[in-house]
Amino acid sequence: MGKNKMHTHRHYEEGNEWGCGSWLEYTLVVVLASILLLGSLGLTLFWIINFHDGFAWRENTKKQFNLHPVLMVAGFITFSGFSILLYRICRCCRRIYVKLLHTVFHALAIPCVAIGFLAVLDSRNFNRPEAIPNFYSLHSWIGLVTMGLFAIQFVVGFFSFLLLLCCEGATAQFRASLVPIHASFGLTTFMLAIAACLTGLTQKVVESLGNRAYYYRLQDEGIVVNAIGMSLVALAVLMIYILQRDEFRFRAHILIRSGDL
Repeated sequence: MGKNKMHTHRHYEEGNEWGCGSWLEYTLVVVLASILLLGSLGLTLFWIINFHDGFAWRENTKKQFNLHPVLMVAGFITFSGFSILLYRICRCCRRIYVKLLHTVFHALAIPCVAIGFLAVLDSRNFNRPEAIPNFYSLHSWIGLVTMGLFAIQFVVGFFSFLLLLCCEGATAQFRASLVPIHASFGLTTFMLAIAACLTGLTQKVVESLGNRAYYYRLQDEGIVVNAIGMSLVALAVLMIYILQRDEFRFRAHILIRSGDL
């Protein structure tokens, strides 16, 4: 029994060992994804503060609008992105702790998205000399779908993967069947969020042109906006790669009991 147990434990460890190349690949893509998640938010802040004079509330509708891109990137990209990435970063932590951190990051995204949404509605409804119509653009339609999926994901995830743990044995099969669905819709929501950001950047640049005919006349601002867009595109490619790599998936420590041998 003792030899069998030692052999099984050793086989498990050997089967999960990585070489230098695997560790280098894992570290590179995770660090790069983290830099892009933070960098896209940093570039958005730089763009708004440097080229659009910062933030305000209803006393200045143009500056109130500036809250929208920053908060949406913070909520949908940075916080949501890290909540997804946690299942690749925290590979050796207990799964319940990873779930709790995943929920916390999603919860942090909620006020960002809510305030960012209110900011754009107010800035358009209270614009002077006349209000600007809402929900007419492709960007706004994609944004609404993204917010709807995000809300459904949060409610289903919170209920299924946290509340149902109080009767873990009875709900184990149901929760296991929801995992691939939840993961697929989570990645879909993140990709839609990136699409919403890209279309929103384009819409904002076009509106900023006014009567000017060409994009290149934005000069420095155009370069910054394009840099934000390309960082989001790179992030989309990298996140898909990380999440589809089976070797990077969550690996908790397995406790081998003598009764199982």
